[in-house]
Amino acid sequence: MTGTMDSVGVAGERIRSIIERIERIDEEIKDLMETKKEIFAEAKGEGLDVKVLKEILKLRKQDKDERDEHESLLEVYLRAMDAPSPASMAAAA
Repeated sequence: MTGTMDSVGVAGERIRSIIERIERIDEEIKDLMETKKEIFAEAKGEGLDVKVLKEILKLRKQDKDERDEHESLLEVYLRAMDAPSPASMAAAA
């Protein structure tokens, strides 16, 4: 029985250690997110468009091929939206 108590105690300490490490990381993430929010507020205060800055950040995370593919699809979709539909072409005839 003592062996079981020892292993539970050891496991309990290990669990506590892991939980405390995760809690510290969560607190660091919270602090970093607050700092990020402050930087965006600073940029906005200087007249920069925060949406555009976030888009730039998103694009910089992608590699060149991903960006090129995204831009190509965007162009194709926009052209498709601007093209007359078959129904409107038939109505015009």
